[in-house]
Amino acid sequence: MSEPSLDAVRRDHAGWIFVHLEGEPYDRGEQHGQLLGNEIRNAIRTARYLAKWDTGEDFDTFVNAAVAQFAPRLDNEFADEIQGIADGAKLSFAEVLAWNGYMDLLQGWWPTHTAARDPQQGAARPWRGRRGHHCSAFIATGSATRDGRIVMAHNSWDRYAAGDAFNVVFDIVPDSGHRILMQGLPGCISSLTDFWITSAGLMITETTISNFIGYRTSGAPEFYRSRHATQYASSIGQWCEMFAVANNGGYANSWLLGDVKTGEIARYELGLQHTGFEITKDGFFSGFNAATDLKIRNQECAGEGDDFTDVRHNGARRLRFMQLAERHHGKIDVELAKEMIADHHDVYLDRDDNPCSRTICGHLELDDARFPGSDHGPFNPWGANDGKVVDSEMARDLAFWARWGHPCGRPFDAQAFMLRHPQWNWLNGYMRDRPSWPWTRFDVLRSGT
Repeated sequence: MSEPSLDAVRRDHAGWIFVHLEGEPYDRGEQHGQLLGNEIRNAIRTARYLAKWDTGEDFDTFVNAAVAQFAPRLDNEFADEIQGIADGAKLSFAEVLAWNGYMDLLQGWWPTHTAARDPQQGAARPWRGRRGHHCSAFIATGSATRDGRIVMAHNSWDRYAAGDAFNVVFDIVPDSGHRILMQGLPGCISSLTDFWITSAGLMITETTISNFIGYRTSGAPEFYRSRHATQYASSIGQWCEMFAVANNGGYANSWLLGDVKTGEIARYELGLQHTGFEITKDGFFSGFNAATDLKIRNQECAGEGDDFTDVRHNGARRLRFMQLAERHHGKIDVELAKEMIADHHDVYLDRDDNPCSRTICGHLELDDARFPGSDHGPFNPWGANDGKVVDSEMARDLAFWARWGHPCGRPFDAQAFMLRHPQWNWLNGYMRDRPSWPWTRFDVLRSGT
């Protein structure tokens, strides 16, 4: 096997791995696989373990499903890129394909598949491996921000064992389409965490719609649709149109989008049956794991509670974003966005510093889950894995700020945590420490750097 191309670069800094890839699809995939081979194999090892813990099934069940569903629906460009990743990392195409489709498979396909396989189970039940707590995000523009520019921020919630793989920043220069700077996972062609900016001037992030039920095995996977739309779309409307083509319902999200060319921001929600869309040049949208579209929330999501208003659950972050948007109206910039995405105010208890499952910077590992509405159990090693912020001026330069670990900077000691809470010892060897790293600016690789 050849050595990585001179055009491929890896740099490790402040807990992150920065990777620059360029060229034709197979070439950039092979660069990716070679530079991140150890990280890809470790991430898939953890994914195999967690998938079996959550479902009782060997990962081969999901590999086979990925080959049957996804392989026929990828175009040549992204099939070649995945093949290059597999070859570079010395793995099979099928295994890397399943890793790319992990969210589609576990969050979308598995619940509907098991319900169909066992009619006595009744309706599909959401994947317990992610439950209702995922990410926090906002995007603002116009009079909501300090100088009218777009400001976007996001943190990625997940099990810390799964989130250990979220520390890659990709700078991708494809042979066609737009250049991409994104947070991502080793071995994946899509961001999946999702935080992207492109040379077309698009800013893209999302938060998962909790308890979304529905899936089409005949559709194209979310990881493919999001990467294709991001690489080729030049406007918010075009991105939404491309993303919706052959929608399989996998990994349903509230997408927050910005266009630096127009100053517009949007919130776009795509269900299987219904679509929600809002767009403005003057306003604030947030994401907190509950659909804002009434039809999606009421007709395409399971669950007895109302995550939208229940301040014991995801509704707490919705309310806190409302408070922050009002308090900081006309003042929001990159530095304030860093504080907002690291916020620890608990609206349910009205406490200013109570990091828990209800705060924008999530810390389920500190939450004793004593209040009704908690669906994650006490002291769960789960929460915000990172923080990212960007404004439209930085996006024009293809740059953003990121912090690995909790965006508040609070460290996490995995061994000390399991010593205090030995019920989580089943994650020993699959969950790593998170020291306190600083906010770090990432720029695309320039000529000569």
